[in-house]
Amino acid sequence: MPPRRQEAPEPGRAPYFVRSEGRDTNTAMAQKTQQRSDRTAPRTAPPPSAPAGLPRLTGRGGVLLIVLFSFTGTMIAHAVSWPAVLGIAFSAACLLTATMVRPPDLLSLSVSPPIAFFVSVVSAESLLALGNEGFTRVLVLGLASRLAEVAPWLFLGTALVLVIAVFRGLPGNLRELGDELNGRR
Repeated sequence: MPPRRQEAPEPGRAPYFVRSEGRDTNTAMAQKTQQRSDRTAPRTAPPPSAPAGLPRLTGRGGVLLIVLFSFTGTMIAHAVSWPAVLGIAFSAACLLTATMVRPPDLLSLSVSPPIAFFVSVVSAESLLALGNEGFTRVLVLGLASRLAEVAPWLFLGTALVLVIAVFRGLPGNLRELGDELNGRR
């Protein structure tokens, strides 16, 4: 049984649990009802779009950007023997993606920076370990030392993504996910 609502439906509209939103609208009766409700429904302005000059990324594009920045930072950090380069590159990528990703994709972006960082570091360390005697030993030692050097930067980048995402609409995304999982949408 659907939960009870205290307010009554608008005049001429069915209760919320009987409406055909999300149902098959290919029948003639459903199309006629939809046309009638379109005429009586109040017109709303379209949602404001992003400014024309500001590019937007999808969630996958943001994760890919984090991987590319982290991979490049790992290679540069190895070349100049300065581990902070990797941390700065990762934090910059997190900051950039958190501000550029589309608001509906904030949930997928907010959980992925540590995973993207790990993938990029494993890839870079595998490439650096190629040709060495004892590939596995060199890879494991390289990973352990790289992750130990960059742990504070990893925390900072992940925290940046979460804080920025909260102010850009992450709680709404979590609410929508909960509604979908509970069958309310």
